[in-house]
Amino acid sequence: MANARLYSAGQVQTLDQRTVAQGVPGFALMMQAGQAALEAIVERWPRARHLCVFCGSGNNGGDGYVVAALALQKGLEVQLVALRASDELQGEAAEAVHLARESGVNIDDWHQGHEIAPETDVIVDALLGTGTRGEIRSPFDGAIARINSASQPVVALDIPSGLNADTGALLGETVEADLTVTFIARKFGLYTGQASDVTGEIVLAPLSVSEATLAANEHMGELLVAERLHDTLPARRPTTHKGDCGHLLVVGGQPGFGGSTIMSAETAARLGAGLVSLATAAVHIPPALTRCPEMMVREARNGLDIEDLVDKATAVLIGPGLGQGAWGQGLMQAVMNAAGPRLMDADGLHLLAAGYGGEHRDDWILTPHPGEAAMLLACSVAEVQNDRYQAALALHRRYGGVIVLKGAGTLVVGGESADECFISPFGNPGMASGGMGDVLGGMIASLLVQGLSPLEAAASGVLIHGLAADDAACDHGERGLLASDLACYARRRANPGK
Repeated sequence: MANARLYSAGQVQTLDQRTVAQGVPGFALMMQAGQAALEAIVERWPRARHLCVFCGSGNNGGDGYVVAALALQKGLEVQLVALRASDELQGEAAEAVHLARESGVNIDDWHQGHEIAPETDVIVDALLGTGTRGEIRSPFDGAIARINSASQPVVALDIPSGLNADTGALLGETVEADLTVTFIARKFGLYTGQASDVTGEIVLAPLSVSEATLAANEHMGELLVAERLHDTLPARRPTTHKGDCGHLLVVGGQPGFGGSTIMSAETAARLGAGLVSLATAAVHIPPALTRCPEMMVREARNGLDIEDLVDKATAVLIGPGLGQGAWGQGLMQAVMNAAGPRLMDADGLHLLAAGYGGEHRDDWILTPHPGEAAMLLACSVAEVQNDRYQAALALHRRYGGVIVLKGAGTLVVGGESADECFISPFGNPGMASGGMGDVLGGMIASLLVQGLSPLEAAASGVLIHGLAADDAACDHGERGLLASDLACYARRRANPGK
């Protein structure tokens, strides 16, 4: 995937301005955007003969006027619905209106109850651009509702109207697109939060913005790509032995909750950890060894039982099935008293917040879902989801280390000043089932003991997790996907040269 950097709306505006300053006229960029969008439409729906284009004000509306003009010149029929009087548009958008009129586009003003022509093949959303921040109001909310009620496919220009370009939050009525053609650079908000519900396929049209300009400008983060694994997980040396591949200790599984820790440990072994030990309740030892005889399993009656294991391990994963009672608290204390890398998940996060709120470490990884993130930050889940990036930054400031904020568009934030951020575009609705977070923890912890930095282990683990789930869904479908299905697919992804 070319250029995986992710930018805020403001950063993209700066890229636009710098490109204009380098000698590319603003209207030329608008023409390129319109042409790229029309080409994407024709490629996706080659039999389309009639477009209905909804245009707002500003440059996003201008892009829509250009699409309408170019489509008419190409021989397509066009219905253009204007949410703002066309003579009110200024700058490049006004030039686009002039082009549309000169091309013969008929401009209809929006009114409540406006009908989309029945012969329409594709609807184009050019209502609101990346600068939209507040709640969607009339008349735009009515137009968006009309678009969403139609049966025709929808193409969003730059970003679906109603989606926050920086956070991925919905601002009210939001266009539900089948295809989003985004311009200049990838917007951060297209890949996290609720964005995946409304973007459809995302196509990048960089226009005349050079790679040098993109690279020189600040950006918010980076999209994880499968090719990354070729660099982070190279082939092993022929003389490699298990001692070179780390020793992971998984701690958790109170009586009745052993499945989570067993899945974490087995997945860690499948991803290449040299040795995997499991400290759990005695009742879970037989099923653990039956499931994966390669792991070493010990009964953990209290924290004293695991002190030597914690000292010997390269890293510790604690939390799955741990519980928050006296048993879990004792094991948590044994882990927290020792030095070394840690991955905190599930009940481990609750115990961390309850008894170790002042702890701040550079070498641990916290893997909360939105509910756990809200608990750690003493805020609501809605506040976390409204701006997942800021929530991850706040967690990093409070606890240090690397933060993996799970969910659609999982975020990985770390570095000395949280200056590195990754988003995973992979994964599917089939992952909405129990245990998915447990196997993710096992994947990340396995890579950690094999020598990857906490940030790289987290990023690569999240990447493998999403890819493996997509592979499994491709083979057998999303519905009925189980967390334990991922291990064999993850193993294949962890060996990218095979």
